[in-house]
Amino acid sequence: MGSFNENIEFDENKVKTKVIVETSFSKEIRIALMRGQNMKEHKTPFPILIHLLDGSIELGVEGKIFSMKKGNIIALEGNIPHDLTANENSIVRLSLSKHDKVERLNDVIN
Repeated sequence: MGSFNENIEFDENKVKTKVIVETSFSKEIRIALMRGQNMKEHKTPFPILIHLLDGSIELGVEGKIFSMKKGNIIALEGNIPHDLTANENSIVRLSLSKHDKVERLNDVIN
């Protein structure tokens, strides 16, 4: 069991990620972004779900911008370029395939 709402840490120097739970089919990750922080364009070989738990973000997907608000969720197929920027302090739930690597996500942030 894990919680997306407990022990949340923001870092003004970088986006913070934490694996909350790992299942037989997915990795559920919390991404904490402070206002103005972003994740540069990247893609994953597997489908993902991006669920905004708190705040608001601008999600860029293949040249289109989606303004996501608390509660919004979007599914992306693998190999779709995307980026995001926080409009305010935001908490994102990212669902990755079990076959994907969290290290790849950390490479995008660093």
